[in-house]
Amino acid sequence: MPDLIWEIEDQEGVFLTFDDGPTPGVTEWILATLKRYNAKATFFVLGKNAEMYPDLYQMIINEGHKVGNHTYSHQKGWSMSLERYIEDVDFAGDIVHSELFRPPYARVTPAQMKAVAKRYKIVMWDIVSRDYNRALSPEKCLKNVTDYITAGSIVVFHDSEKAFKNMSYALPRTLKKVKEMGLKCKIIEL
Repeated sequence: MPDLIWEIEDQEGVFLTFDDGPTPGVTEWILATLKRYNAKATFFVLGKNAEMYPDLYQMIINEGHKVGNHTYSHQKGWSMSLERYIEDVDFAGDIVHSELFRPPYARVTPAQMKAVAKRYKIVMWDIVSRDYNRALSPEKCLKNVTDYITAGSIVVFHDSEKAFKNMSYALPRTLKKVKEMGLKCKIIEL
């Protein structure tokens, strides 16, 4: 099995990540919020969204954030052949130029992981906000992050309309907590 990156050895950094965008309205709000806190993040974007919203995709890069490949169409690898999955990853790779990859839902077969790992560094996480869960309160979403965050943590948020209510509550409060801890939000560079 290839090496998966679940956290990063860094005594002063926290690594906020955003999956599934870019999403009009949501991504701009995230970028403005990150800027207010002088924070950087890594956006695991869908190829189809980067293709649909190239200006928004470019805005992420222009503001000094990092992008990663999150496939073209956000498929669960378990339900696809190896060939079809790699085709989806490669299709996104033609649009999203990055050495980083995160599998949607973490649902991939060992063969898919092995094939992807030949060309990408696979970044997972140690903290999931669960901001996408509409049954979860914004306060609980925040606790899912701030109760566990430490130096080197890789945190997953989502820049999607579905997650916006919880993420928009949790993100500024997470950024404040990170600052209070004497840590800095950084991009993932491996």
